[in-house]
Amino acid sequence: MNRNSRGTVTCGLVVTGLLTAVGCSGADTATTGGSPVDAARLKLTPTTPAAQGPVEKVNWLLEDEPDSLDLDSQGSSAGRVVLTNVCERLYQLQPDMTVKPFLAEKATTPDDTTLVLKIRSGVTFHDGSKLTADDVLWSLKRHADPDMEQSDEFTNVSTMTKRGADEITVRFKQPDALFTKALAGDAGIVWNKEQVEKAGKEFGTPGQGDACSGPYELTGWKSGDSITIRAYDGYWGDQPLTKEVVFRWASDSALVNALKTGAADGTFAESPNTASALRDAKGLSQYYGPSTATLDLIPTERGGLKDPRVRRAVSLTLDRAGIAKSGYGGLVQPWASPVGSGSWGYAKPEFAAAQKQLAAGAPASPDADDIAEAKKLVKEAGAPSAPIVIGTDASQGRTVVANALRAALQRIGLKGEIKTVPTTQFEEFYSDPQARTGIDVLVGDWYISKSDPMGFYDNGLSDSSNNWIGFKDTTYDKKVHQALSTLDDAQRAALAIDVQKRFTDAAVWIPVAQVPSVLVLNSRLTGTPASQAYLYYPWAAGLGARKG
Repeated sequence: MNRNSRGTVTCGLVVTGLLTAVGCSGADTATTGGSPVDAARLKLTPTTPAAQGPVEKVNWLLEDEPDSLDLDSQGSSAGRVVLTNVCERLYQLQPDMTVKPFLAEKATTPDDTTLVLKIRSGVTFHDGSKLTADDVLWSLKRHADPDMEQSDEFTNVSTMTKRGADEITVRFKQPDALFTKALAGDAGIVWNKEQVEKAGKEFGTPGQGDACSGPYELTGWKSGDSITIRAYDGYWGDQPLTKEVVFRWASDSALVNALKTGAADGTFAESPNTASALRDAKGLSQYYGPSTATLDLIPTERGGLKDPRVRRAVSLTLDRAGIAKSGYGGLVQPWASPVGSGSWGYAKPEFAAAQKQLAAGAPASPDADDIAEAKKLVKEAGAPSAPIVIGTDASQGRTVVANALRAALQRIGLKGEIKTVPTTQFEEFYSDPQARTGIDVLVGDWYISKSDPMGFYDNGLSDSSNNWIGFKDTTYDKKVHQALSTLDDAQRAALAIDVQKRFTDAAVWIPVAQVPSVLVLNSRLTGTPASQAYLYYPWAAGLGARKG
């Protein structure tokens, strides 16, 4: 999946007002006082320091109550933050954004279109029953159902069968480089078939069990009040240090107050205002990790930015550093590609070098030469006669981006108008072409669930529903499909870097900034990942006391 449902910012990963960054066992953290950081110099680290002692209970905050705890039917981030501690996947995303086999103890590829998964023995579900290959096969087929959230991850699958007592064979129509990464996401969750079928349509609702095998089991969901998970005594792996986690939900001032007063112990910050309001709070630490999330300007089919030369001119003159400082407290980093560095689950040096090479077309702060080149591009293209309409909502960050875009347009002799809509209407822009008929460009946000840049670049395919501008390049399409079927990491990285350059040269989207993952945590606690892996990794299992 590409863009999942969140609040007003991508992936719960935006924060403002960071004041002082100091090193703490390899992780950048902030507690009190100072001035906004320079995000370009902020060291993003995947983990917090290891915990040294147990904790009986932790109170955790979500910004929304989950609609469902059945991630096949409702894949919300709130539900995922809870269930990633309760349910396990065939592969597991690590804090450093790499993946490894997990409930699939071993994976082999007899040929390029076959994947054989050996299921881990000794694993039990929370009702005490043994996890079997039958449960795995049933779960995969449930995920693949066209009515389910993860069905798009199985479009290249031709068959899934059980082989022997403990093996599953997956055959593909063509080689599939990203399928195992999907199995580290919600497409790889293994359900207890008997429990899910017993619950029927009520599965995932308050009062139902979790049907999973993870380090925690769901012990209560009081609708409108709280969700409780507790360490599962029969867990096959290491026992968690924190015995119980109670989730409650709040937004804005209530969330901030709960953290300041100690009524809550932590949250993965979804709102810029949350961390900003907590920047001076004593007893709280903030950590920042890699994510795939970015802020982007997404041109629409309306056509005001249909000429790629005009789009490149906008990219050259956009003040990304000013946006980072004014809209996000310096914590988002000016960025030249549409996917964050958390997607670099392999070939990190190569992707980092490619990112630096793209910076010339997406400067953090445009200079006179950039503006002159942009004006030249506009003159060649012919300036649009009508104002460019910019779609946004009233959130602080998007408002700053919209104003910065309007200023960039003015620098190159173009007019910009800002259309502000309620957040609920804004979300419709992503999915409904009719909702976008009145805007030329969306102040957008995006993240991908896979730690591979190729999990993003299919958005530029000629037939992609997310290619609003109508970008068509047969070479691009060919190379994307080639990369998606290239199993060798080094070869796929080279193709991904080529595809990335073609996408950014055409300015299909105009990247603005990459957005780190943000963890706000009581200073007596540590041990959770700081990266975007918290959405798919059992982050509470390592949570514990800073001192033994």
